[in-house]
Amino acid sequence: MARRDLSGAVDFTVLETMTGGMDDVTDEVLGLFAEQARMWSALLDASSEGWRDAVHTIRGAGAGIGAKTLAEVCAAVEHGEQAAAPAGLERVRTALDAALADVAAYRHELALRSLKG
Repeated sequence: MARRDLSGAVDFTVLETMTGGMDDVTDEVLGLFAEQARMWSALLDASSEGWRDAVHTIRGAGAGIGAKTLAEVCAAVEHGEQAAAPAGLERVRTALDAALADVAAYRHELALRSLKG
């Protein structure tokens, strides 16, 4: 996977601006995002008491790296009705998967760039 595989789920200029274009810092932040996504995605279940906290955390982490759609979906689901949670959480998982795929492609590109020196 490389930059050509990006879907547009993440606007990496947001993160690049925040990190000053420093590839090592950008990669570290993306690694932290991926780790948070793994930890919090386990709570993306309407029967879990912490699902709103998980959605809130994913929302903030997504916004921080430029995953605007993920952040918007999370905002809607976080403030939605409990009865709509199962369908909403499925939308969160779908948006999160898209963002994670873009993150993987971008990190792969960063790794390739570092090999070229």
